[in-house]
Amino acid sequence: MARKSILESFRAVISPVRQYSIKRKVPDKTRFIATSGTYPEGFIVSGTHVGVKKDPTAFDLALIFSEKPCSAAAVFTQNAFKAAPVQVSQRILKNTSGYGITGIVANSGCANAVTGQRGMEDAWSMSAALDRSVLGTGSQSNEGKALVMSTGVIGQNLPIDKIVNGVPNGVATGGKSHEAWMNAAKAICTTDTFPKLISKEFTVNGKSYRVAGLAKGAGMIHPNMATLLGMFATDAPVAPNALSSILTYAVERSFNSISVDGDMSTNDTIAALANGAAGGDLIEIGTDGYEILKSEITSFSESLAQLVVRDGEGATKFVTINVEDAESFEDAKKVASTIATSSLVKTALYGEDANWGRITCAIGYSDVPVNPLKTSVSFVPADGSEELKLLVNGEPENVDEERASQILSSEDLIIHVQLGTGGGQSARFWTCDLSHEYVTINGDYRS
Repeated sequence: MARKSILESFRAVISPVRQYSIKRKVPDKTRFIATSGTYPEGFIVSGTHVGVKKDPTAFDLALIFSEKPCSAAAVFTQNAFKAAPVQVSQRILKNTSGYGITGIVANSGCANAVTGQRGMEDAWSMSAALDRSVLGTGSQSNEGKALVMSTGVIGQNLPIDKIVNGVPNGVATGGKSHEAWMNAAKAICTTDTFPKLISKEFTVNGKSYRVAGLAKGAGMIHPNMATLLGMFATDAPVAPNALSSILTYAVERSFNSISVDGDMSTNDTIAALANGAAGGDLIEIGTDGYEILKSEITSFSESLAQLVVRDGEGATKFVTINVEDAESFEDAKKVASTIATSSLVKTALYGEDANWGRITCAIGYSDVPVNPLKTSVSFVPADGSEELKLLVNGEPENVDEERASQILSSEDLIIHVQLGTGGGQSARFWTCDLSHEYVTINGDYRS
């Protein structure tokens, strides 16, 4: 008893128990669900339930396929434990050089990752199943020309018979409507709170084209890349090497510039299909249309990637980090990424605490040469009102705490960093806060 009394006295006097009462409401994210769209010609899509997920009302198989063979390109996870569908899609693109691709077949509910030889065979079976249903070929070989994606729990085998037997129905019930595209977006969701689908029309040299994209992801989000799947389809005529170059550039500035929790998954894939159904001159590297298309796909990718961050597990804030005047794009991005992945920064954002010292601390350990005497940091309200300067050329400002709290109470905000190197290079990164709800979601993910 005497020992307990001593401990209780110590805690009461020296280290009193802190009360953790912050509980922010997760914003309603249904407003980000597309209610209409403009979709590329020649593509058919579907989302169906085949039994990977237990819930019979939940879609778990998505198909995107073209009425004519496509050019294709993809960017994959850099995790050493690459899932079977990643390895199979890589092999398909290598074997075909990106020509003659049928489409994409993707399932949710099981990642088919770390599943050995059986996992590889199952991924090939998915590819061949789409080929057979669309082209009536591939029955003599278990190796198709459709890209494969899977997402869900790692270390479990697919119910492959349910998937293969469900592909023909997905093909037969596919369509070109907004509803069909939305069903496909729903079919790749796991812990997502809303399906992520965007589309737009754009012009290249006076010719109109369309691009549509869907993605999934809410947790395990971090370059390179994240627990995310992304699929683009355009009716522009694009050579595979040009499509690959454009996609790599765009992903580096979008899906590889987001972070929710600093974890990188085994299955991440962003793939693009181009079927040329809208006609026009072939877009190749060096042509006038190449730079235009690169700009269009990059901005499109940014918009889709931002939806992933907005749906970050338990997130209450959407934060843009702008880093300017670095010596290189890579330096600027590394500083932004370090800030975005700091648990102390992210928890301060959740608590709406203007503890900007955590931002400067992250800048300092980013392993990028910085001059503290030339570094400036500020909060910029998303509504366009005046920024709140926190640090100017290494000198702390007399911060208006009431104004800071007002800015941090908004769902959207910007952290602006000037490194003052004279290099003039910049980068943007998107992240969210870290909340109680994130722990709750990931504490029982498999149940």
